Amino acid sequence: MSFVVPPEAYARFMGRYAEPLAEVFAAFAGVGAGDKVLDVGCGPGALTAHLLSAGAEVAAIDPSPPFVDAIRVRFPGVDVRRGTAEELPYDSDAFDAALAQLVVHFMTDPVGGVRQMARVTRGGGVVAACVWDGPTGALAPFWDAVHAIAPDVEDEALLSGAHKGHLTELFETAGLRDVEEDSLAVDVVHPAFEEWWEPYTFGVGPAGDYVRRLDDKGRARLESAARERLGDGPFTVTAAAWAARGTV
Repeated sequence: MSFVVPPEAYARFMGRYAEPLAEVFAAFAGVGAGDKVLDVGCGPGALTAHLLSAGAEVAAIDPSPPFVDAIRVRFPGVDVRRGTAEELPYDSDAFDAALAQLVVHFMTDPVGGVRQMARVTRGGGVVAACVWDGPTGALAPFWDAVHAIAPDVEDEALLSGAHKGHLTELFETAGLRDVEEDSLAVDVVHPAFEEWWEPYTFGVGPAGDYVRRLDDKGRARLESAARERLGDGPFTVTAAAWAARGTV
């Protein structure tokens, strides 16, 4: 599974969903102007951009060198570092809030990562995370098409946090208090099938890896199955995510 990809590829693949999600996720977390916030697993900066526009003071971290470089160019004033959630290189109590958008399900140790987020957040501060819902998230139409051809293929639905209650369990195990979980959703209009499909060929994440492993005949068959389900466009993908927040 790869996220060491050009930021432009990731933006076309996931940014189209992550950018509108950032607004509703930040509102759910209750952070905004004047807050010192850590964006964990920042990617090319969808959440960072929204937090900055809302007046927050933002630091960011991601394990992907291209994403870190992109943030440094895009936001020169942001303290952005390369690293993982499980080993955050910050002092304890350094932030008012730590947020992770579409990251927990890819953490090697989700409880450890959330625990680290809590460590770097001051007492009374907020830790929040969101993850696409397995059956109804942004990638659900793609995996539905895959399963129409290969029902036994494992998708992203079993990843950490991808079902109701999983994030709450992780947060409580990590020691957070007053944990609340809710469902968030964004609607993204795709003007044409090709605009939706092409980013899946860029090799981003589990879906991109799956497409890359197919031969030409297999890719054509999957593309045809997806087009049959979605149509030529325009069409709307309603992407649902689970979100949890807790108090340190």
